[in-house]
Amino acid sequence: MAKKRIDDYEPGPVPPPAPLDRFGFVKQELSYSHDDSMKGRSAYEYEREERRVRKWRKMIGVGGSDWTYYVKRKPHVVKRRIRKGIPDCLRGLIWQLISGSRDLLLMNPGVYEQLVIYETSASELDIIRDISRTFPSHVFFRQRHGPGQRSLYNVLKAYSVFDREVGYVQGMGFLAGLLLLYMSEEDAFWLLVALLKGAVHAPMEGLYLVGLPLVQQYLFQFDNLVREYLPKLGEHFTQEMINPSMYASQWFITVFSYSFPFHLALRIWDVFLYEGVKIVFKVGLAILKYCHDDLIKLPFEKLIYALRNFPEDAMNPDTLLPMAYSIKVSKRLEELKQDYEKKNQKPVQSTEFNEKQKQSQERFLLSKRS
Repeated sequence: MAKKRIDDYEPGPVPPPAPLDRFGFVKQELSYSHDDSMKGRSAYEYEREERRVRKWRKMIGVGGSDWTYYVKRKPHVVKRRIRKGIPDCLRGLIWQLISGSRDLLLMNPGVYEQLVIYETSASELDIIRDISRTFPSHVFFRQRHGPGQRSLYNVLKAYSVFDREVGYVQGMGFLAGLLLLYMSEEDAFWLLVALLKGAVHAPMEGLYLVGLPLVQQYLFQFDNLVREYLPKLGEHFTQEMINPSMYASQWFITVFSYSFPFHLALRIWDVFLYEGVKIVFKVGLAILKYCHDDLIKLPFEKLIYALRNFPEDAMNPDTLLPMAYSIKVSKRLEELKQDYEKKNQKPVQSTEFNEKQKQSQERFLLSKRS
């Protein structure tokens, strides 16, 4: 029996029209959305936003032509502006520039098309099964086997062929889905490659390898940071037998895109792509600090619920992110990484590709260029 691909499925019925928020998600009745905070904005505030966009356009140049020069000349300005939030209309382009994915795309013309059209993946049925679980309330992904789900399938299938050691893991859908809301399939694919293979920052592929080795390292580091930065809460977690795997795994696997409000996840992703994974630790510590006095009073069952359902006021990026930026973790993260590697007697992941896999991928890319 031939294996089915997504092109073998007819698109499902178009979902009925529904009120959408400014990001394209179906509005939930009686729930707060970021749109509510945007209501009543004055003409001055709109003009201020337009000025901000003009500053960003001047900084990056036409199509990003001035970006590298500006980053080298004024890195502190770039960092400050990214932490304040990238204008939504420019987010897709800037994410590609700061992640290094634009360079990968330009160096590998035609490779994505080859992966999607001519290659097969052992993960195809798993991807088809899972795609409807990725941002199901977003207008782009709502129609079963519709354009959005097909684009998501193509990106995930292409990556599972490009890197057969990682293949496909369910959490990857939220990364690819988020990227597809801001860029084309091919751009999203190369940004996924840049993240997992470490074009700018440390590779993330260990989040999705068998046994989730990098998740285990991050949870070890985070558990120790909680005990050091929030000792009373850390002690309470010990008493109630709470460990980070019960609430924080998805923070790292999806970089908050699964469980956090979308407007907050976007702001975190802005910083994550520029500064690396340390922002995930900082935001995690910041939200625990913000909710500290409430969490420390709760017994096990209520504590688990609270750690998976933070209050709306804790999700305000203008409150939470400055708290996160004030937390310094870089040096301690490196020390804890070394402790974890000694404990496990081997590095969690190499900073380079597995040599055999790297050679295989290089042969594949070179064969497509010739």
